[in-house]
Amino acid sequence: MQLSAISEQIWDLKYRLKTAEGEPVDRTIEDTWWRVARALATVEAEPDNWAERFYEALAGFRFLPAGRIIAGAGTERRVTLFNCFVMGTLPDDMAGIFEGLKEAALTMQQGGGIGYDFSTLRPKGAPVRGVGADASGPLSFMDVWDAMCRTVMSAGHRRGAMMATMRCDHPDIEAFVDAKREPGRLRMFNLSVLVTDAFMEAVAAGRDWPLCFGGKTFRTVPARALWERIMRATYDYAEPGVIFIDRVNRLNNLWYCERIDSTNPCGEQPLPPYGACLLGSVNLARLVRKPFEEGASIDEAELAELAGVAVRMMDNVVDISRFPLPQQAEEARQKRRIGLGVTGLADALAMCGVRYGSIEAVALLEQWLSIIRRSAYLASAGLAREKGAFPLFDADRYLAGANVASLEQDVRAAIARDGIRNALLTSIAPTGTISLLADNVSSGIEPIYGFTMRRSIRIADGGHREEELSDYAYRLFRELRGPDEPLPESFVDVATLTPEDHLAMQAAAQPWVDASISKTINLPASIPFEDFKEVYARAYALGCKGCTTYRPNPITGAVLSTARPQGASEGDSEPLSRPEVLPGATYKLRWPESDHAIYITLNDVVQDGRRRPFEVFINSKNMEHYAWTVALTRMISAVFRRGGDVSFVVEELKAVFDPRGGQWHQGRYVPSLLAAIGDVIERHMIEIGFLDRPAAPAGTAFSPPAGDAVRAVTQCPKCGGASVIHQEGCDLCTSCGYSRCG
Repeated sequence: MQLSAISEQIWDLKYRLKTAEGEPVDRTIEDTWWRVARALATVEAEPDNWAERFYEALAGFRFLPAGRIIAGAGTERRVTLFNCFVMGTLPDDMAGIFEGLKEAALTMQQGGGIGYDFSTLRPKGAPVRGVGADASGPLSFMDVWDAMCRTVMSAGHRRGAMMATMRCDHPDIEAFVDAKREPGRLRMFNLSVLVTDAFMEAVAAGRDWPLCFGGKTFRTVPARALWERIMRATYDYAEPGVIFIDRVNRLNNLWYCERIDSTNPCGEQPLPPYGACLLGSVNLARLVRKPFEEGASIDEAELAELAGVAVRMMDNVVDISRFPLPQQAEEARQKRRIGLGVTGLADALAMCGVRYGSIEAVALLEQWLSIIRRSAYLASAGLAREKGAFPLFDADRYLAGANVASLEQDVRAAIARDGIRNALLTSIAPTGTISLLADNVSSGIEPIYGFTMRRSIRIADGGHREEELSDYAYRLFRELRGPDEPLPESFVDVATLTPEDHLAMQAAAQPWVDASISKTINLPASIPFEDFKEVYARAYALGCKGCTTYRPNPITGAVLSTARPQGASEGDSEPLSRPEVLPGATYKLRWPESDHAIYITLNDVVQDGRRRPFEVFINSKNMEHYAWTVALTRMISAVFRRGGDVSFVVEELKAVFDPRGGQWHQGRYVPSLLAAIGDVIERHMIEIGFLDRPAAPAGTAFSPPAGDAVRAVTQCPKCGGASVIHQEGCDLCTSCGYSRCG
């Protein structure tokens, strides 16, 4: 098979088996498919026969096992073939917490993404019996997990992925919701609030909401105020997401033997403690017959057969995979959970002449997913007859589940007669990299992001490279109809869709999916806040298990972007363009060591309806400062013009300490002139609304945060100056250097 450039690159970089010296073992993509097919067939009574069947499913990218399977199956590497894990319940004691940290590191080391519920940890300020101290709270331990994930990444392993959840009634929920407002904090986590039905009822009724832990109510807040806070945080920087946790547990096939409180990093797999799940996707775009012609459709017989074979392949993965922890192996083999989904949906719709989000698209999605669900359950019942049901299967209680109750009568009869091999079978995952491997088909059930795109790719040295690519269906249309043929109305991308289009597709898919759906509802930056909140209310009303949105904002970035104009160089990102006139402000800074004042001018640009810093000018009559102020001006302005979250500039400047000592400046100690400039830039960012205004202590007016603020100033016993500061447990005189600790 001839691979496209992007498929060839992704295959060679991520999935092609090579020796330790880098010599390819897989000479072609067919070699990779055979390697995976033979590995998954080793547990069969007739491995050669099933290897052929498995190869046929993989050939042409018809069925796409998740990346861990493609990269690891048949390699003899000590890696897990499972993508998703939720770790064990965190005990509310120090030894147990750090045992959980170790388990998380071991799991991530083998390539697994992890989820944790931090609701089990006592809130900040709660007493810790026996040690005479107050608890530091769940967020302090999340910072530790965040640092661990960065360390695992720095050791050369795959990009770290973690989910953190917290119940909506935990006393620290407000701090959890606002955590990512602090620049650079918890960037290795996705955050989601576990929202209960009772909370949504309290919001609707305007009631107060108790925040509790360990049977004690710590305080009470208006439910609507807390919901508003969640929505505002998500509106501003795309997190936290929302998981409707009661619905997740109510519709769980295993309702009778497990409780779910967290999900994998992307949210499509709600899992119990030590829960594990592997993923795979049927590529709908490869099953369309007569694309862009009258009567174009998916071969439904082929879809049904492919889904059945895929279930057998994925069930075999449970038996051949390694696991980072024995608890994960036990959990996986007791329940044999799999997550069979789809990819290429939006491309398949376009090829069939149907617009994503339309009534016709909803009907086709339900039709295709119903075929997959039926085939998957019948295949799993057949496997149970052949190999045995999953060990925790209880026919009466399993068939009494709300989700299983919606199956067709003949499917329920097969389960009652033969049992079922896999407790849960279907899920819809984000298929980013394997969709690229399959010639850049649309991901999961997401719409086409753009017909041509720029993709940021992480490379071996830790940097990023950008590449241009085009959508599979778009490219196929151009090949069949030529470069000048107008695109039909079925071609829509994410920029042209409404929130209702997204919600219609997610809500239509959920009844046919055992687990959950990874789906991002892309929204314009200009959407009013009240309309934004309505998206989440509608998601709950329509029966979704969760809701995640993305609205352009300066804090989060994007992996994909529209293609840059011709002539831009490879690897460069496009700077913001400069309008003729910019709003701004000039600040006068007097520094004790300088004879002349320093003037700092900051100009701003409005992007996505929000004002953000665009350039800086630093000037002074003191020629000693000339060279470094010019350099600083150019460097900071270059960073500002690249966009994104540029608040780190403030952090870096304020962290600079002058080895000669700082200065007592405007009532507080500032460690260097550069830190003072950082203070000015921070003040400006706060005043234009780019950074949030820190909360001031009750009864005090706000002032910009200091670099290293001094608590008190006293007289020096050595030189007599009023210049002794107390920091980090020591008295230090900033005039003569006298110090005393203890």
